[in-house]
Amino acid sequence: MANLETLGTLERRLTFTVPAAEIEPQVAQRLRSIARTARLPGFRPGKVPMKMIEQSYGAQTYAEVMGDVVSKKLGAAIDEHKLRVAGEPKVERAGEGAEGGEMGFAATFEVFPEIELGDVKAAGFERVACPIGDAEVDKTVEILRKQRVKWVEAGRAAADGDKVTIDFAGTIDGTAFEGGSAEGYAFVLGEGRMLADFETGVRGMSAGETRTVPVSFPAEYGAKELAGKTAEFAITVTKVEGPELPEIDAEFARTLGVADGDVEKMRADVRANLEREVAQRVRARTKAGVMEKLPAVAQLELPKALVAAESERMAESMRADLKQRGMKDADKMPIPADAFTEQATNRVRLGLIVGEIVRQKGLQPKPDQIRKQIEEFAQAYENPAEVVRWYFSDRSRLADVEAMVIEQNVVDWLLAESDAPERTVGFDELMNPPGGAQATVA
Repeated sequence: MANLETLGTLERRLTFTVPAAEIEPQVAQRLRSIARTARLPGFRPGKVPMKMIEQSYGAQTYAEVMGDVVSKKLGAAIDEHKLRVAGEPKVERAGEGAEGGEMGFAATFEVFPEIELGDVKAAGFERVACPIGDAEVDKTVEILRKQRVKWVEAGRAAADGDKVTIDFAGTIDGTAFEGGSAEGYAFVLGEGRMLADFETGVRGMSAGETRTVPVSFPAEYGAKELAGKTAEFAITVTKVEGPELPEIDAEFARTLGVADGDVEKMRADVRANLEREVAQRVRARTKAGVMEKLPAVAQLELPKALVAAESERMAESMRADLKQRGMKDADKMPIPADAFTEQATNRVRLGLIVGEIVRQKGLQPKPDQIRKQIEEFAQAYENPAEVVRWYFSDRSRLADVEAMVIEQNVVDWLLAESDAPERTVGFDELMNPPGGAQATVA
């Protein structure tokens, strides 16, 4: 019988005993098994005296058997008290030696917290929607046309939308700086790839023309040595080309994979692909919003062991990422796990709440849900059947899909339970969310 003590809100200690009589027979059995194949100098395999086997392997074998027996006893004690252990228990000997042929042990650990869900209707969950009509299909077709643009000599001054090829050389206080010069550099004027002052200076220039243009770098510019400074750029335009977009005809349709060139069929394909892409983005936007608000639905104390383990996992993940990027000795970098404590805390809290909802409401993924999700992924590829086989051939890939389905089940349950209202998001906002790369000079 194991004795259970409550040390704190989540901390527990189990004390239990292991009869010495359980250890010795198992140690002897393992040593006999080792003796059948053991190799020691001067003896043939299987002919080593038992005394020498005990001297060579006894301590290690005893420790292994003890570890196995203690682990089983602890597992039985945990089951006996119906505990949900969070993290790895710390097991220590309790008392000095054995009494009455029994050895005492104490295991200290944390348990998962009791989680009581609050009023999900007050959480402010919402469904994101984005209707798709002819206008959105037209926009997408225009994007596809621009992706197939041909550039032709304009024979005029550069305007927004033109592709301009330039040579430039920049100086600050008369001194050239790294990255401030280039030859044959091409960009589309008006797309914001260059700093605003730079584009303003190029706008209206013709092929063969040279100008000196002052350009102010913003205070938040990525290169700190340039941030907040003003440079002079000598710019020579070598070529100005205007866009020539393909006509929406049979030839254009064939470039999009419609073999017979049927334009209406092309538009139908574009709509189907667009609807699939929008559905995925809408689902992702809705899920992100729900997960952001979910932690406020429940109050709970977090097991310190789980937060520490997640912090360490994140630190190790950063080392692996740095190593993959080619950083020397990245796997030995002293990245402190406590640098991730806040982020790890948020992840653990969200994970516990999601897990509790899954447990309480029976939202485990069903096989047909997993297959449906995989088939949806596969539709974006040329050979969907091969993609489906690829997922089902690896258990870790299936586990990733299962996790996604679980989260989606939780999101769907929360939205239904809270009668979440629908919020319409514009097509441009959904497809081009705020944020992006900072404009640079080159």
